[in-house]
Amino acid sequence: MSRTALLLMDLQDNHLAHMPDDYLPRAVHALDTARAAGIPVIHVALQLRHGHMDAHPRNKIFGALPSHLFTADDPGAAIHPDVAPADGEIVVHKNRVSAFAGNNLQQILAAQDIGHLVLAGTATAGVVLSTALQAADLDYQPAFRVIQRHRVTNLGSDLRGHG
Repeated sequence: MSRTALLLMDLQDNHLAHMPDDYLPRAVHALDTARAAGIPVIHVALQLRHGHMDAHPRNKIFGALPSHLFTADDPGAAIHPDVAPADGEIVVHKNRVSAFAGNNLQQILAAQDIGHLVLAGTATAGVVLSTALQAADLDYQPAFRVIQRHRVTNLGSDLRGHG
């Protein structure tokens, strides 16, 4: 039987600067709850190459970013200290909206026998939705719990109703 993991996505200083004040405490609560329950936590962070060599200029999101943002040298690209990875927690870097983009997240999930995902991210219509749709397409269990800015919802029935 497959396990559940919490994906904490885009909880970086640059992103959190644009979130309501009550968002970070909710993310901390989700993280603390997962850790207390022994649920694996995987941190997903946006990281582009220097000069954004991996962001096409036509890409409306990443092509328009100043080339110093979200690189390895950008202090604002750091995961916020309140939700920083603990020893043994995996950090995966992505280079597009979905948590699966440009990395080996799918391989990590398979190696850890993870088939159920709890998603927490800074943009419900961005990283959370994109990751949820791609995860469903990759045959992960469609029982996603999505932690939004103001509430927790279950996307499972919504995802099953759309093909």
